[in-house]
Amino acid sequence: MAGLKASQLRRLQNLYRRRIAPESLITPPVAHEIAHWSAETGRRLALIVSRDGAVDYVVVGDSSGILLPSLDDYRSGPGRLRGLRYVHTQFGEGGLSRDDLTDLALLRLDAIAAVGVREDGSAGLVWVAHLTPEGGEGQAAWQQLEPLPVHDLRLDFDSLARTLDDEFARQARARSVSDRERAVLVSVTSAPRAEAEARMEELAQLADSAGLEVVGRLIQRARQNVRFLIGRGKLAELNVRAMQGGADLVVFDQELSPSQVRAITDVLELRVIDRTQLILDIFAQRALSREGKLQVEMAQLKYLLPRLVGKGTAMSRLMGGIGGRGPGEQKLEVDRRRVRERIHRLKLDLDRVKGQRERRRSKRLEGGLPIISLIGYTNAGKSTLLNTLTASQVHVEDRLFATLDPTSRRLRFPPGREAIITDTVGFIRDLPKDLMEAFGATLEELRDATLLLHVIDVSNPAFERHINSVENILEELNLSLMPTLRVFNKADAAEAQFVADQCRLYSAVAVSALEPETMPRLVAAIEAALGRLLGPERWEQAIPEPESPTLH
Repeated sequence: MAGLKASQLRRLQNLYRRRIAPESLITPPVAHEIAHWSAETGRRLALIVSRDGAVDYVVVGDSSGILLPSLDDYRSGPGRLRGLRYVHTQFGEGGLSRDDLTDLALLRLDAIAAVGVREDGSAGLVWVAHLTPEGGEGQAAWQQLEPLPVHDLRLDFDSLARTLDDEFARQARARSVSDRERAVLVSVTSAPRAEAEARMEELAQLADSAGLEVVGRLIQRARQNVRFLIGRGKLAELNVRAMQGGADLVVFDQELSPSQVRAITDVLELRVIDRTQLILDIFAQRALSREGKLQVEMAQLKYLLPRLVGKGTAMSRLMGGIGGRGPGEQKLEVDRRRVRERIHRLKLDLDRVKGQRERRRSKRLEGGLPIISLIGYTNAGKSTLLNTLTASQVHVEDRLFATLDPTSRRLRFPPGREAIITDTVGFIRDLPKDLMEAFGATLEELRDATLLLHVIDVSNPAFERHINSVENILEELNLSLMPTLRVFNKADAAEAQFVADQCRLYSAVAVSALEPETMPRLVAAIEAALGRLLGPERWEQAIPEPESPTLH
């Protein structure tokens, strides 16, 4: 308050005694009073008024802006307005600024208003905006009213605020019929529009696989914002989109640092996760075998460890230094130590399981039968293809990562030759590093394969990117030189000439795993490839002993 006279300070104090009728956004006397004060001091002035009309804050800014206080103590939560209106003075006829609308959205205010200050110091026009319950792609998150003179606002503010609250609550109730959690998806990318939309669609499929209901999508062009990853304006839009959709959480396509998760969570007051955490959650839901569960838990704990940090004022003791070492820090250290101990035990358990897997592997190799491994992008149809080729009943679902645990069956060729064919976990772009490490033992089994069948969903517009993603992962696993046969699956869902052209381009075999009549040409291609790889003599010997048990 430097530079203000004692009389000016007293007038500010007196504003706290004012009470604005609930139906009035602001009364003409109060509007004229704050306008006169701003004209006299050359400073902007703001009032933060509660739903019952009490002036809770009087905030002094400068000629260009106002710094708002923290409003964390006021009611908040998904699908709710904060119960506060923000009224400030405005020099000139500029009306509400972009920053005003951003504050409206970020803070979920009942309304925001700018009172124009005339040259004679009186209040002129009043500009008002409020959030809108209904929203969608390309639709504004707020509504700006026509500017009105201060003496003729014609606005029943109490009725407006309650109507907005009721509508937001009604939308939330309408969506609560479903027991699925609701999520808004966010992607920050510099990729071309088509690729950005393909990435967003894949994120939506991941969300569906995790059991989430997608209620909003937001694509932001990449920009330098270390704290929030997205710009402040987009963060405000995201906040309103989440409120309009009754969202429980926000999912980012990009991996977030622990500090970014905390910063975004503090603003949105919603759970915030990234794509890595989403994939880990899907794996945790789908893993059935003991080994799979151990691998997923290991990956989750490695992801969690660097994120075990304090949050907000409740953990302020963790700042360190004198007076900064208290129970909070001790609790976190205990948590970290327990996580590290659990990771160590999981490693021992996985080593034992790995030993058992090695023994099973050795037995299989001793059998002398060639091994075929199905690989490919997730949801390319590998399990369906395995079922059709071997007349099996492996679980199939039109979802990403429906199969996590490896499954082996026998594939029979005339006259009596056999091979072992194994279904593996699907790949995906930017597969989380911790997940790659956790599933390392499983993926290493691909080294024992005589032939890899790379199954590709040719009907997917992004199939070329999927091919590149799978081949990049094979390269990371040092498997890029393994003999591979490309199989274009779901050919029945694509235009025939297009499929034929792509088969020539990629030296692939086209099939539909749902149509058994398309299998003979694939079986013939596999048989020819195994014949070349094993040589005529070894391939002729690929006939099992009569007593050989069927693999499961």
